[in-house]
Amino acid sequence: MNETSLPLIDPSVHNADYVSRIRDAASDDEKTTLTANWILYEFDAYYCESRHIPLLAKKAFECRDPSTSLALSKRRLSLYSESINALGPRLKQAFPHLAENEHLWSHVEQCYLSLIDGRYEADFAFAYIHSVRRKIYQGVWKPVEYAFGESIEKKSVARHEICRSFPGGPRISTETIMDILLIPGFTVPYESRGQDAELVAERANQILGLDGEQTDYVRTIVMVDAGFYRNRGAYLVGRFVLGRGGIVPLIIALLNGDKGIYVDAVLISEADTHNLFSSTLANFHVTTEYYHELSEFLHGIMPRRPIGLHYSTVGFNHVGKVAVMSELKQELAAASETFGTAVGFEGTVTIGFSAPSSSYNLKVIRNKPTAQYKWGDYEGLDAVLRKYKRVHEINRTGSMLDNIFYFNLRLEKRLFQKSLLDELLSQASESVSADADYVIFKNLIVQRKVIPLPVFFETASDEDARTVIVNLGYSIKNNMAANIFNKDLDARNYGVSRFLKVYLFDYDALEPLTEIKIRTNQDRIDGEEDIPDWYFEDGVVFLPEEIEAGLRIPNRSLGRLFREVHGDLLTTRYWERIQQDLQCGKVPRLHIYPEDRELDRSKIVSR
Repeated sequence: MNETSLPLIDPSVHNADYVSRIRDAASDDEKTTLTANWILYEFDAYYCESRHIPLLAKKAFECRDPSTSLALSKRRLSLYSESINALGPRLKQAFPHLAENEHLWSHVEQCYLSLIDGRYEADFAFAYIHSVRRKIYQGVWKPVEYAFGESIEKKSVARHEICRSFPGGPRISTETIMDILLIPGFTVPYESRGQDAELVAERANQILGLDGEQTDYVRTIVMVDAGFYRNRGAYLVGRFVLGRGGIVPLIIALLNGDKGIYVDAVLISEADTHNLFSSTLANFHVTTEYYHELSEFLHGIMPRRPIGLHYSTVGFNHVGKVAVMSELKQELAAASETFGTAVGFEGTVTIGFSAPSSSYNLKVIRNKPTAQYKWGDYEGLDAVLRKYKRVHEINRTGSMLDNIFYFNLRLEKRLFQKSLLDELLSQASESVSADADYVIFKNLIVQRKVIPLPVFFETASDEDARTVIVNLGYSIKNNMAANIFNKDLDARNYGVSRFLKVYLFDYDALEPLTEIKIRTNQDRIDGEEDIPDWYFEDGVVFLPEEIEAGLRIPNRSLGRLFREVHGDLLTTRYWERIQQDLQCGKVPRLHIYPEDRELDRSKIVSR
């Protein structure tokens, strides 16, 4: 992507000009035309800044500035809502009749459609005007056909090539990898590009089992012609196209150190690819503007992941939001299923529901918590929503499920089992209502489906259970790095993916880690009967030595393994050190992929 390809905005036209011109217009037709142009102007301003952010993320990586990278992620997520929230009230003020007469809006929309016709981002621009409409009329949300699906092909310009091909053959060569490493066009050098390329080629040949004899074993290597940036890292993403048919993902993870950029890890498996591209991490910043082709490519190497989540992963959350709802309805129709209570334990603050074959779980917030609620006074629906929104807006560190929010969403009543519908209407009436044919959600949260941890342990093999208990510790540590503390350290709040990754999914008990008081009873003498001093402190007090009991680890052997791998989680020193790092503005490193995927850099020293 380059800056000249972004939408051009005339700096001589300002919001105040549109306001005065609309007020002075002689007819409603003139006002609706000006309104359409104003909305497009604001969309272009939003879109231009949004598409410039990946270039800034690249620069942050080159400058070894992870704090800026995190700030860019947050800015990109909030930018859309800020634009809509600012424009809606100004439109109503400049053109009051628009808010009183929806018939006028149809004229605005027709004019707007003619303005965006043929533009690549027409679907996104159309989603934008519908968001503006909802801001003005506060109507029911519904996915519009034009915003996703076949209509994209009809309305968009020709598809674009976003990939580059490299030679395959009987073995992957160092020279090929050296060329691939040049894709991002960094302005700072690699520490040792040739030696890194040799190690990457060696790892790829080993994993693929290339013996140098089958000439067409790897037909070609196809790489996205862009850099992927997030937090501390950069990534090159592609796939091996095999001669016998099929594809294998190829992801090269890069870091920038004191001596220059270097390859940290090579990921060549479906599981690693899914975990890296999970929406449980912050969105990737990708230096290509062609988001449809990019999402289709990612879906090609991760076909079991819904395409709507691929759009969200690369920052197009509002396109992804429409796609997710379309996929959800298609899942129900294909399996002839209805929504019922979600698998797992009853939520004290939320009601979870899903369909058996669906990839998603849905949640609404109760009017008041159940009797099992243990955190004192209930702060209410808005406070819980703020916690879920906070998780959506931060770096989720690969260990927290993302939340897709829908407001004023209408779903057909026939899709709900009666017992579930009765519970929703009685226990969550502040968020849910119904008429003759539809259930209307004032607030609805959608998450990717995972298996609750206690449910997983009921049938897991010993090997899988050991893998998951280790990943549980990494989940807690990663969340600490995002300044997240789950004061309800209970296994029922964590879930397991098909690739055995562990995620936190319940957020009503979240607190900033930097505000937690880390205390211990281990300095007390056995037999002391006095109440410890920390008992009288205000705020949230946490005793690390109690974490294992709180997590309800199901048996002693798994408890021992947890202590062996994550014994530091049971010490005050570890928690206090992370707190201090966060308070100093440091960005702790995350555990994103298994250590055995990292390159053995000692080989570079020895060569």
